[in-house]
Amino acid sequence: MFFTFYLYFCGKQIDIYIMKKYARVLTIAGSDSGGGAGVQADIKAISATGGYAASAITAITIQNTVGVKDVFPLPISVIQKQIEAVMDDIGADAIKIGMLHSSEVVQAVRNTLDKYSDVRNIVLDPVMVSTSGHRLIEEKAIEVLISDLVPIARVITPNIPEAEILAGMQIKSQDDLPIAARKLSYGGKVSVLMKAGHLSGDKLVDYFYNAERDHIIELKSSRCDTKNTHGTGCTLSSAFASFLAQGLDLDDAAVHAKEYITNAISSGADYECGNGHGPVNHFYMLNK
Repeated sequence: MFFTFYLYFCGKQIDIYIMKKYARVLTIAGSDSGGGAGVQADIKAISATGGYAASAITAITIQNTVGVKDVFPLPISVIQKQIEAVMDDIGADAIKIGMLHSSEVVQAVRNTLDKYSDVRNIVLDPVMVSTSGHRLIEEKAIEVLISDLVPIARVITPNIPEAEILAGMQIKSQDDLPIAARKLSYGGKVSVLMKAGHLSGDKLVDYFYNAERDHIIELKSSRCDTKNTHGTGCTLSSAFASFLAQGLDLDDAAVHAKEYITNAISSGADYECGNGHGPVNHFYMLNK
């Protein structure tokens, strides 16, 4: 596809063709054989929200809706070469970072991304535990994640268990969320979307701390009674990255991402897929 513009030079029409460009998002994360989380969920969410998805797989997980059976890390060089292959040719308007299982992988991703420091829209989803409760990151990697990746992110999207680990505090109520968000902002340099899904109650209020404007907005929704919540964190962060890639500002991207995941969860509640935590309905807008 292309746009056609007409210019006139010395009375003659000159056609100028300007090619359209995709909103490019690179996801760096683990693969989920069940298709509900990880790179598979990222690609679905990015595509559904209007972006073009490319990927660099960090590990292959053997999992389904019931749980994670095993994790096979990819060699560091393979992860780096995937990132370089995408960035050197296709490029990226945003980068989403998900499962990085070891400190070596975290450092390798940071070192590789340093070569492409012009990409400002980095969304970090600090994946630590799967929906089924399986640990997905080594203890040492958490420290390196905080020191090496959080500082270069524009946005991080922790859930409550992740935020408790990263911030070193307990989160027991809604009132604790904005406090945790500011605490995780790396001195007001990184914006934080604090997700409230692990709290009880019929009403959910996520808090988005916009570090660039130093304000907090509330993102409200009603809790959906469903077991189909596999990959919600991956999906939300990928949608956030997709909207940033399309040029939305931080607040609007947060609002749109929240709306997308809320609809994906509610519209997927009536589906049956597997025997455990099923996926959300990433393409709910096509299933009406």
